[in-house]
Amino acid sequence: MESRLVSRYLEYISAVRRYSVRTCEIYTECLRSFCEFADAGSDDELAASLVPGMIRGYEVQLLGRKLKARTVNLHVSVLSGFCRFLVKEGVLKSNPVKLVSRPKIEKRLPGFFRESDMAAYFARTEIYASDIPDTKPEDYVRRLSRAVVSTFYNTGIRRSELVGLRRGDIDFSREVMRVRGKGDKMREIPLLHSFCKEISLYLQSVDTMVGGVWTPGSPLFVTAKGRAVYPEYVARIVKQELESAGVFSGRKSPHVLRHTVATELLSDGADLNSIKEFLGHSSLAATQVYTHNSIGKLKSVYESAHPRAKNGGKNGD
Repeated sequence: MESRLVSRYLEYISAVRRYSVRTCEIYTECLRSFCEFADAGSDDELAASLVPGMIRGYEVQLLGRKLKARTVNLHVSVLSGFCRFLVKEGVLKSNPVKLVSRPKIEKRLPGFFRESDMAAYFARTEIYASDIPDTKPEDYVRRLSRAVVSTFYNTGIRRSELVGLRRGDIDFSREVMRVRGKGDKMREIPLLHSFCKEISLYLQSVDTMVGGVWTPGSPLFVTAKGRAVYPEYVARIVKQELESAGVFSGRKSPHVLRHTVATELLSDGADLNSIKEFLGHSSLAATQVYTHNSIGKLKSVYESAHPRAKNGGKNGD
């Protein structure tokens, strides 16, 4: 049986903090895992188990299961948020997680695709962004797939944000997209005219190939059967599209496309605050990670173009 304290916290992060469904599912699993470890069957037992020693023991158990440091830190972070909630509720006097050290996480720079690779992909799939009418279901699927990749690359939105897009979220007259991000925060993203045209043609294909009655509240991206796309479907589209291009290496996911957009914006002179707003980050710290990629790119340009770099570091001509 789930603790009433846990139930109240899950209701709080869902209804008040407006965490996504997926995030709430992760929090539920983490808290359930801790309750099982602590053998806490009641609210009193759970509150009594939230002490540094028990939390350290839980951390050791997770590491013993060969979980990655990042995953263990996620569990501990969930417990910390839960404890902060209990402090506000008067159940705990302080947050015990503050006294628990966490495993070190190796800093991993976000991957990104080369600009030339993305240009090659869009050139290869240009026909699916044209006004040539689709005649077969496969044509529609290819147009949908291209539109999904194009949306990620043009807007840098998250996978969950793309899945949640509605027809009315695209303002073709102003050429902006309204996106509902984390914490239910709304933001507007400027769109290129060419991208607006591609989405308009995609919607025409939906009307002719899929059929049905659509309203501004209808899902923007739908399968050939008229159903809204879902996270796994979108991830599969991106992986298949980038693999079919034959010029990509590394992980192929919507998030890497998001990293690619951020890296290119920064490399082309956009300031961090603008990128922060564009991506919907809640803090500048989340955006600053892209400076590492940008410096790497700058170093490559420097070594190939700077006069001293070209002559081996020697002075003079």
